[in-house]
Order: sequence, then structure tokens, then C-alpha cells
Amino acid sequence: MTPSLTWVHIGDLHMDEANGWQSRDRLAAIVAEINAHIGDAADFVYLPGDNANHATAEQYRVITDTLAPLSLPYRVIPGDHDFELGDLANYEAAFPEANRPEAEVIAGHRCIFLDIISAGAGGPDFRLTMHHRNRLLEELARAEAEGQTPVVFMHAYPGDLAADGEDIARTLADARVAFVDTGHTHYNELLNDGRVIYGATRSTGEIEEGDGKPGFSITTIHGRVPSWRFKETGGDWPFVQIVAPADLRLVTRPADPTQVPRPGEVEIVAKLFGATADPVTISVDGAAAQPMIPTPGTAFWTTRVPLDAGLHRVEVSVGTDRDVIDILVRGEKDIPHRGMPIAPGRDIHSIGPWPEHGIEASRLGPNKNGKHW
Repeated sequence: MTPSLTWVHIGDLHMDEANGWQSRDRLAAIVAEINAHIGDAADFVYLPGDNANHATAEQYRVITDTLAPLSLPYRVIPGDHDFELGDLANYEAAFPEANRPEAEVIAGHRCIFLDIISAGAGGPDFRLTMHHRNRLLEELARAEAEGQTPVVFMHAYPGDLAADGEDIARTLADARVAFVDTGHTHYNELLNDGRVIYGATRSTGEIEEGDGKPGFSITTIHGRVPSWRFKETGGDWPFVQIVAPADLRLVTRPADPTQVPRPGEVEIVAKLFGATADPVTISVDGAAAQPMIPTPGTAFWTTRVPLDAGLHRVEVSVGTDRDVIDILVRGEKDIPHRGMPIAPGRDIHSIGPWPEHGIEASRLGPNKNGKHW
């Protein structure tokens, strides 16, 4: 089976007693949903920084106590709020080293976790330390040498770095990084700069979009095919995600048939989160729904459908949930030539609204159009 990596992204917590520990209750609800419905269908849970709003030991204690029942391992990186006291001492004391690695290989994917906080002066002064710059290059080289798909986790987009952002983004593009997952924005967003997909997930504290409703995103990298969906807490289960081929918005390798398939029979792969007695069905271009086939011992469901060249709308449904993507099918002679990327790693490459996947494109957050928290 194609190597596949899935993680659950719980957005910036901004844990703070000043609002009655609001994020504690939201985090507890998310942990309960993960334990009840996701289980081992995901590989880990990711916290993208800005964990404790003022970096106090008590705020970190509340975070770790609330995470304690979590059935999945979690991975955490720092954000600028974690550096509010001028260092990461409380952050490092709160989270064991096993939960804040610099790199690890999971399911054939090399996951690289970056600190873009410590080299700066705090606030939005994001910079890579020399150590993390060198570690990034080293881990990307190892991924290439060992045939692994690289995935990067950092608090903000390269375009938000105070120095060398474009160089870092070009490094990620040259290394064929499949996905870069970030925090910081407070809103859901996906970027496609033509080489790399960047994702940001709605914060758990200080929420402005979505009528203030918390939730989490699920990202799957199926081989090198990225998929992403957001789920608000308290909704129905199960939850389904089409993981291959790529949605047109998320194509970064147009010559790769796993992202842009050739005409003929195309395999559609979906991943199911949560138990169900209902069938998982697929409909292509509005045709009658057909059943998908479960892969024994996994959360994957597959089917093969004949597709001509062109754009096709694929819908996979189970119970009350559905996922919808647009798949481009193209013959080899029609593969386009690509130029050099322009302004890589910057949010000018936002894919815009994608309501079926939870993206409003409101950009309601403190670094764009929102409040000054």
C-alpha cells in the first residue's frame, strides 16, 4: 500500500486564565473527539505554537494536564507567545523532549519540526536559528537519499520570516516538500505556490472566523498527494477525506499521475475517521452513487472509475458527511512546462475560499483583518 501519513492539527491554543481557561475546555472537547472517533486512523496530533498565551508555567500545566488523556502521541513547536518571557524555558520544561523532536520518520515521511522563534526578538520577528537552518538542510538531504517524502512543521509561512524567507521557501520547493503546516494566522487557509502546499488551521483560542466555533484540521499525505479538511467540534461522525488523487487546488506536480491521473481507470482513495454501519459511496460528475471497497485492517476505502481527460467532480459520502474534490485528468502530451516559482511561500498564493473543506478565506486574524488580541 502507498505510504500514508495523517495528523490532526489543533490550532494555536493561546491558553490563558484571563478568559476563564476557555481554551482548556475547547482542547478537552477536541481530545475527547479524537479519542472516541479518530483513534489510530491518525499518526499524531500537532500543536503549531502559541500554546501558552503568556508562557507561564501554570498555563503550560493546564495544557499538559488537558492533553494527558489523549490516546495519540502529540508533537508541539513554539510560537511567538511561547517566547513572551524572552526564552523557551517554561515551554521546554512543560513538554518532554519526545513531544518536541526536531525530526522523525513516520510512515515513510520525514517530519521536520522547526523553531522560527528563538533567533528573533519576540513578537512577529520570525527567524530560523543557524542550527535549525542547517538541520533543515540536513533532514531534507536525508529524505532525498532515503526516498522519503519530506513534511515541514513551522509556526508561520516563510513569507512571514523577517529574514531569508524566500530562500527558505525555495529550499522547500527544491526538496519537493509535500506540505508545510503552520499556525499563527488564526484562520483556515491553504497556499499553493506551484511547488509546495502550505496549510494554516483556525486557532483554538482567539477565534474570529466561523462564528467563533473551534475545531481541528486533518491532513493526510498519501505518498506525495496532500489532502486537508477542517472539522468543527461537536458535529456528526464519521468523517471522510478523499486522499488521492489530488484536488486541482492542491496539485504541485502536474506530471505526477498520482496527483494528475492519466485518462482511463483511475483509483480513488478515501480515508474514514470514526466507526459506521453506513456504506461509503462515491459519485462522479453527479452520476448515481456507487459503493467503495474497504481495505482490510485499515481506514482506507477505494474504487476504480473510468475518467476521460478533463475536470471531474468527485464526491465521497458516508452517513451525514461528504467530501468533494475536483480531479484533473490529463494525457501525457498535455502536461505543461513550468517556470520558476514567483514569491514562493507567501500568502499571495492562497487558494481562496473552499467551503466544502472549511476555508472561508476571511483572513480574520491579528496578522491580517482581525482584532489586535
